[in-house]
Amino acid sequence: MDAKLTDRFGRVHDYLRISVTDRCNLRCVYCMPEEGMEFEPDESIMSFDEIAAVVRVLARHGVNKLRLTGGEPLVRKNLEQLVAMLSAIPGIEDIALTTNGIYLASRAERLRAAGVTRVNISLDSLRPDRFALVTRGGDIRKVLASVEESVRVGFDPIKLNVVLMKGINDDEIDDFLQMTRERKLTVRFIEYMPIGHDDDGWRSRYLPLSAVLERCAVNGWTVESAEAVYGNGPSRNYRIAGAPGTFGLIHPVSDHFCETCNRLRLTADGNIKPCLYWTDEFNVRKAIGDDDAIERLFFRALDIKPENHEMAQALMKAEQSHTPTVRRMSQIGG
Repeated sequence: MDAKLTDRFGRVHDYLRISVTDRCNLRCVYCMPEEGMEFEPDESIMSFDEIAAVVRVLARHGVNKLRLTGGEPLVRKNLEQLVAMLSAIPGIEDIALTTNGIYLASRAERLRAAGVTRVNISLDSLRPDRFALVTRGGDIRKVLASVEESVRVGFDPIKLNVVLMKGINDDEIDDFLQMTRERKLTVRFIEYMPIGHDDDGWRSRYLPLSAVLERCAVNGWTVESAEAVYGNGPSRNYRIAGAPGTFGLIHPVSDHFCETCNRLRLTADGNIKPCLYWTDEFNVRKAIGDDDAIERLFFRALDIKPENHEMAQALMKAEQSHTPTVRRMSQIGG
């Protein structure tokens, strides 16, 4: 194996998040504006062959875990073909998918056969009317059907991602926790992040995840630390005593996890992002066909990767050491 992808702070990067499209069939309130979103033209989006070429280089440097994101990755035609290409690359051990679940039920079996091992499904409300409001038109029945189909085809683990927003879905914490008491699922509560919209609207909806543990205490539920579910990354994991499932807390704002960061991002338009929050990007498309040039770009990205993302300073409107990205989450790949 060639030299591992290690940054200035000794963090070894073995995980690449790949956005395959900036388009989405929903308009979730924390991710995209309702109108006026400008999407990349088709010719600006990386081809499957280009993505595979980058992954082949990184696999030689120890990258063994991939996650396909968007936008909504399942709006990309023939995604199963890309999955098969990536799973055939020596060194790649795990391919995960993050999806809103609207199209997953009909494609889960094919994705599993192609090489997807696990899925994260966004589910920000269990109430049909509220789900439609948060997603601006989503049908929760399709998402719940995708959860069931994911269980049937054998994705493991299955994680449900809940972006917690004050005054919007914080009254459903108990309902999500109850799911873990009934089924072997992992519910992950995620703090609302200021990606692409550092404004007072974001601050007014931000809620620290201490609220989840507080609800457990109110309900008299004993909470135990749980072993990390495979691929859970920055999540702190818990189990309500006796529950078959677990829940995780991902709190990038109130308690950042940057000291253990092992991930890089590749945007749909071919940019390497060493950190989700900062504006720094390096376009890799121009290097396709020159493996040495691809390597140099990734090591250059690691050389400038900051020690942390300073989202807490954004909450407090304090000065930051770098420039936050103006790109929306859908343009980066969540």
